[in-house]
Amino acid sequence: MNLDDYRSVFMAADLVLILLAAVPTLSLTAPFPSGEPFSELWVLGPNHMIEEYPFNVQVNESYSVFVGVGNHLGRASYYVIHVKFRNQTQPLPNVTISEPSPLSGLLEYRFFVANGGTWETPISFGFLELSRQDDSLSVSRMSINEAVLNLNASTSWDSVYDGFFFQLFFELWLYDTRQESFEFQNRFAGIWLNMTA
Repeated sequence: MNLDDYRSVFMAADLVLILLAAVPTLSLTAPFPSGEPFSELWVLGPNHMIEEYPFNVQVNESYSVFVGVGNHLGRASYYVIHVKFRNQTQPLPNVTISEPSPLSGLLEYRFFVANGGTWETPISFGFLELSRQDDSLSVSRMSINEAVLNLNASTSWDSVYDGFFFQLFFELWLYDTRQESFEFQNRFAGIWLNMTA
């Protein structure tokens, strides 16, 4: 190799080193392609873990979970979470056709989340008034974060699993600026509750 060959090799190596050093700086100013944009929704137990969810619940007791949202859409976004309550036979959202549950919401939470940010809130709930007659159980009042809500929810005894089961669930909606309305995001999460005691 002559001197010009060495010079070419050193110039190429210097160029590679300059580009490698510039990548962290470029990533701060120039957007690089990432995965598909999405929103995430979660429900965690009372100790911020995916465990110890309330299950066997009783009247006049308080229970808690944490509900959170992560924004990976590439922009700040405006969300709403609808809190809903159902028995085993009532419909959940149908994510195959992007339809929310037709059940009425009990409460809603509206909030903004920056791109790459998260939002989380504690949810405390309890049941204030239950009535049982033979093989059916009705819930007429519950509380969520100190708001007292009147319900008309009932279920029948499940002889397979030996219990009266309900589900508290959360639907995620996103504000669509083109439609100027909230749209269901095909995300929902919930917990099952057994009211046999």
